[in-house]
Amino acid sequence: MDKYDMIVIGFGKAGKTLAGKYAAEGKTVAVIEKDDNMYGGTCINVGCIPSKTLVRYSQSAMRHPDRAFEEKAKFYQKAIMEKRRVTSMLRDKNFHKLDDLELVTVIHGEASFTAPHRLEVRQNGLILELEGEKIIINTGASPVILPIPGVENHPFIYTSASLMDLPELPRRLIIVGGGYIGLEFASMYSGFGSEVTVLQDSKTLIPREDRDIAEAIQASLESKGVTFCLGAEIHSITADGPCASVHFDWNGKPHLLQGEAVLLATGRKPNTAALRLENAGIKTSARGAIAVDENLRTSVPDIWAVGDVNGGQQFTYVSLDDSRIVWSGLHGGSYNREARKAVPYSVFLSPTYSRVGLNEQEAEAAGYNVKISRLPVSAIPKAHVLGKTTGLLKAVIDRNTDKILGAMLFCEDSHEMINIVKLAMDLDAPYQLLRDQIFTHPTMSESLNDLFAN
Repeated sequence: MDKYDMIVIGFGKAGKTLAGKYAAEGKTVAVIEKDDNMYGGTCINVGCIPSKTLVRYSQSAMRHPDRAFEEKAKFYQKAIMEKRRVTSMLRDKNFHKLDDLELVTVIHGEASFTAPHRLEVRQNGLILELEGEKIIINTGASPVILPIPGVENHPFIYTSASLMDLPELPRRLIIVGGGYIGLEFASMYSGFGSEVTVLQDSKTLIPREDRDIAEAIQASLESKGVTFCLGAEIHSITADGPCASVHFDWNGKPHLLQGEAVLLATGRKPNTAALRLENAGIKTSARGAIAVDENLRTSVPDIWAVGDVNGGQQFTYVSLDDSRIVWSGLHGGSYNREARKAVPYSVFLSPTYSRVGLNEQEAEAAGYNVKISRLPVSAIPKAHVLGKTTGLLKAVIDRNTDKILGAMLFCEDSHEMINIVKLAMDLDAPYQLLRDQIFTHPTMSESLNDLFAN
């Protein structure tokens, strides 16, 4: 049995960061990854990097709406090839960043627990036995596949990962699920030239968002040709010749919708099934994630769960921060999840939607006495320079303290602007700090002056 100071299960952002730092302190580390296409984790291979590469190409394609579909399809193929080049380069870079370290051993295989600090790794028909003084579980999450009749082994059904490897642009794309992933792909593929329809079981689009923001996002996507069927109940998905047929009820009537591709964008679940956590006594939550405390410790001493597998927010920058929490704990520090305060996020539509903190409905439900500021993007000079005047900015202020409770920015470059708001919130600064801040001109960031002056 091989023994290590630390074993990391999964090659995600948090795990690979901890592996490198622990080895730099002279500790022996084993990193186990079952899929050699996932070195570097979800973000690099099937998440942020490939999707944002395609978003960039999609936005370029949107500048030429009058091109024939065949021309659009060729441009899409070019985008897919570039996406593959970028992810392959980063995957190789991430692999060698650890594998080249003298004290790190990268093991290709699937790990499962046999005891609290013992693992077996199945590798090409062989079983390796490992023991780790400290263990980091970083196995990520994978798409939820709903039990819709006809879905299993369907030739035209894709997840977000597999659709981004489809070399042919679908003339008609059906997206099942109107959450953030579904909307991002709707924006992306409509930009490339696909006819996109979103089927959502709920009658409310992105229910976590205020209605004015959700309606602005929906209207923007509809202006780009995306069709929404809210309150759709899907009965089955069949394969008919060269396309899929989705059978569903909508507005009290049966409908049939056909497309060359169907994207299932119905959420993600933690990857724990193969770990045999019961052999180690590691507890899980009601939703199947590994249960952790504020320091990301599991129910077993010296075993941590980081990244998407612990049921937290599924962002690579949160996974990176998970590594900081574990590192702090390993060295007697006190940094934990509570210290993060509000975590910003962005949905890369065109324009991008970004948010941090509480929205209006959440703030009121929490008992705050709020005041609301709104700013249409058409009022921002730089938006006119860019020719991107669609969208809405919104801020939620505590009337009693003047502190910023949250902000929702649906505009070009909002993914950069939201970090400024996050910093002000972390500093417990009053909203006047952004109202009176000096920003360069003309920029999208200077719109924060006007938003917080309203």
